[in-house]
Amino acid sequence: VKESLIGRGKPGAVLKMAEKVESAPGPEEKKLKLSEPAAREPEGNQAPAERSGFNLNGFSVKKILRESARDKIVFIHGKVGQDCGEAQDAVVILEKTPFCEETLPQLLNKDADLRLQMRNDIYSTHHLYPLPSFNEIKTTVVYPATEKHLKKYLKQEMYLINETADDYKTITSLYLQSQALSVQWVYNILEKKAEVERIIYENPDPQDGFLLIPDLKWNQKQVDDLYLIAICHRRGVKSLRDLTAEHLTMLRNILQEGQVAIAKRYNIPQSQLRIYFHYQPSYYHLHIHFTALSYDAPGSMVERAHLLSSVIENLQTDPEYYQKRTLTFALKADDPLLQSFKEAERV
Repeated sequence: VKESLIGRGKPGAVLKMAEKVESAPGPEEKKLKLSEPAAREPEGNQAPAERSGFNLNGFSVKKILRESARDKIVFIHGKVGQDCGEAQDAVVILEKTPFCEETLPQLLNKDADLRLQMRNDIYSTHHLYPLPSFNEIKTTVVYPATEKHLKKYLKQEMYLINETADDYKTITSLYLQSQALSVQWVYNILEKKAEVERIIYENPDPQDGFLLIPDLKWNQKQVDDLYLIAICHRRGVKSLRDLTAEHLTMLRNILQEGQVAIAKRYNIPQSQLRIYFHYQPSYYHLHIHFTALSYDAPGSMVERAHLLSSVIENLQTDPEYYQKRTLTFALKADDPLLQSFKEAERV
């Protein structure tokens, strides 16, 4: 797939489209996909599967951290290498993949094992046991996992925070400085040291450009749950709170060029895309989420998501809108930032 020049960045900015998209290990921690075919285009082109670098023979289940019957996903804490006396923690995430229209004829054919459970008049229920090739479970591994990873995936009570501008300066900003959270993996992507083959689109302008890359939550086999991330080239912009009118050109580039790139590659119009920021974000280098409107994406709820189009309009109205506004977000019970708000008697 090739992309034409759009020219919405600074003069001379060249916009590139990668020739293909493939799965790659995750950036924030060491994430491995197990027994999963190499990512393919929604049209069905399939590359040979790569062998996993993670051995389940040495894995033992310790605890279910969290599960969702609705989302068909489970988060498992396990140990690796316990038999050798050097056990390390791991998190394994199992998720049932969505159905793919192109494979339905092969799924529903004479080779499938269909067993009757109940019949009443014209209605009946069955268990379908498809061929092994259609029994894929998307598997993400965090290994070795730290205590922070275990807490991240553990089901916990949530607390709603109303962060004023003063709260950000006296609580949140100081907390972020004390944590010194690393985003080196983001810089590796931006500098083409990692995940180069996964880049969908790029505007390389160092101030107003960005990369568009598939999120690990999307297996790229169908567009119903499309999920891409735009990562800004400009450094030093951590989150929504840092945005001013100075960043409007960059934000418009992401909105307009991202929509065009997705429409050309995946045939999804802008009216069927949800484009938004998270606040608080999961990592502090400015990035924007692109998801299919039909997909109930994690983090798209009202207390966390801020539509990019609304952010642009707010900054046009008031260049310092996000330096002044009270922002609401939810925190888990064991989040250290929540503790900081409690110590300041703001919760």
